[in-house]
Amino acid sequence: MFFPSFLSPTDVGILLGSRVWEQLGKEVYPALDAALTMAGAIRETKEALENVSGCLEMLQEGTEKLHTSLMDVTEDLIDTLNDSACMATQVASTCNLIRNSLNQLIINANYSKLPGVNPQLVKVNEVLKIDLSNLIQKGYAAFNDTPELVQDQTKDILSAVPHIKNILENVGSNITAFTKKLPIQKILTDFTVYLTQCEAYVEDYFPLVEQYDFYRWLGCLILCCMMILILVFFYLGLLCGTCGYDKNATPTTRGCLSNTGGNFLMAGVTFSFLFSWVLMLTVVVTFITGGNVEKLICESFHDKTLFQILDTPYLLNRQWKNYLSGIILKNPDIDLTFEQVYSDCKDNKGIYATLHLENLFSIHKILNISMHAEDMSLKIKYININLSNIVLLSNTGKENLLNFGSSGINEINFAAYLSEINKSITKIDLLLYANDLEARADQLPKGALENALKGHANTIRLIHNQQVVPLEQGMKYVRARSTLNQSIKLLQKTSLELPEKVRSVISAIEATQLLINNNASFIIVQEAKKYMDTILGYFEQYSMWVKDSISTQVATCKPIANTIDTAVDIFLCSYAMDSLNAFWFGLGGCSILLIPAIICAVKLAKFYRRMDTEDVYDDYLHTDLYFCGFPPPPQLRGTVVTQTGTINSSGNNSISSRKSQLNHPV
Repeated sequence: MFFPSFLSPTDVGILLGSRVWEQLGKEVYPALDAALTMAGAIRETKEALENVSGCLEMLQEGTEKLHTSLMDVTEDLIDTLNDSACMATQVASTCNLIRNSLNQLIINANYSKLPGVNPQLVKVNEVLKIDLSNLIQKGYAAFNDTPELVQDQTKDILSAVPHIKNILENVGSNITAFTKKLPIQKILTDFTVYLTQCEAYVEDYFPLVEQYDFYRWLGCLILCCMMILILVFFYLGLLCGTCGYDKNATPTTRGCLSNTGGNFLMAGVTFSFLFSWVLMLTVVVTFITGGNVEKLICESFHDKTLFQILDTPYLLNRQWKNYLSGIILKNPDIDLTFEQVYSDCKDNKGIYATLHLENLFSIHKILNISMHAEDMSLKIKYININLSNIVLLSNTGKENLLNFGSSGINEINFAAYLSEINKSITKIDLLLYANDLEARADQLPKGALENALKGHANTIRLIHNQQVVPLEQGMKYVRARSTLNQSIKLLQKTSLELPEKVRSVISAIEATQLLINNNASFIIVQEAKKYMDTILGYFEQYSMWVKDSISTQVATCKPIANTIDTAVDIFLCSYAMDSLNAFWFGLGGCSILLIPAIICAVKLAKFYRRMDTEDVYDDYLHTDLYFCGFPPPPQLRGTVVTQTGTINSSGNNSISSRKSQLNHPV
């Protein structure tokens, strides 16, 4: 049997623990994974806050220097434009234009006004002082020890395992005993012995059978020879009579060949009368035998009415309703018929199902384990385990998550950061402004004012080249703006409903912890029941296979049906009866046809044989020759003999006769 390998006490604990672990894992792992993801988000948030703080400080430092430089050059331009030289009428308008454009010499991206993220960074650093990932990994490890905990706590139920093993082992022993109890081997052995005895019996009487078969063959040959002899006489008579017939010869002057033909015909008639009683008696006997066997056995065998006759209640035994079940099962009330057995054997079913042997020994009772299943269920019902030692996340870890949720990340003004990042460094292109300033200076008269304005233009170009260009194109500042942009977007994404996310993670962990603490016993009972159902399912499959094998595959009885078909249909009906019926039908047909043959032979013999006296023809139309289809001799046509005389062999009349010549046409 295959059950012991499934029911090792050690394996039961580990297997049940693994199944409980798999079942609880559907709830535990998603909760722990969410907490672990949140721990990773805390680390990423810290890195993002540090990047924001560092990049913001760097950009603030660069823009602060630029702002100072632009303010200085603006003050210098104001001082120059306040000079008395700008009061002249021809330059006043130009100076006013320059004075009005000074408000454009300012920075555009003012990082100094952005609020810092140091408060949030401080809170996140406080959160990270506790290693949340380590606490979660401890939860993973504790939960992964579930199989061992279950194995340790199910030792009290493992005592039921040997009992369950014994139940299934007893079933297996019953199956083995049942297979030994089946008398199939004994039946086959007895049948083999019976066949051997039959073979020996046939071999003992086979010479006698061959001898009587020779007599049968000889008798049939004699009968056929009788018929052939008669036919030979008739054919020789027709042949000789037809070939030797002379239409000009008188009955007394017919030739030897014609006379021989007539004698042959009469010989055939004689032998017909001698043999006809033997032939007809043979036909009657063979007809009665062959016809009855054909109708009563062969045809009824083909349409199965023979089996219906044999299945007629109380026919073969007046005290038994069903003869076959009375012989085999010792219970004539069981519906076991010849027709059903023959049909099942034709379908190649097993002897157990065909002969209804379940009435003698039922395999269904042996393989029925429903009561054992109830016993197993009662033992499994009282399984109780405690997994409260498994802690998925301690209170410290939960508090750590709550602190992260209240770290204030969602209070950062992300829109202001993104707005400043996307702005240009200065409000106006300093090179364009310097070129425009220099062009306006060229419109002024030559002098100190022109030179001063051109000097300021060069200063602005220098500020652009030394400060603006590095801020716009320098790798340090470009990377700082890019990092700041990415970090702000990451923080913005993390901060979306952060407190709700944290509470959701904590709620999932607490719900899973409650499931482990309160429902572990229920789950272990369910999994143990599933495990036992699996074992019972294997057994049911095995029992179904045993039932099917015994019913349809073990000791199939198609050879019995083939033997019956061979004995009845082929040997008795096709070989024996068809030959016998063909024999009597042919012999009977020949015997019947002898009647017209005798009549014709007698009639023809009169006109072929040589007569001792002449026949008197009273009228040609009423003569026997006309009846047989032969014309009278020419010398008698139109002649009527009124007195019969004796004619000798030389043709002379021994007595006088008077003939009257009739001149009527023939």
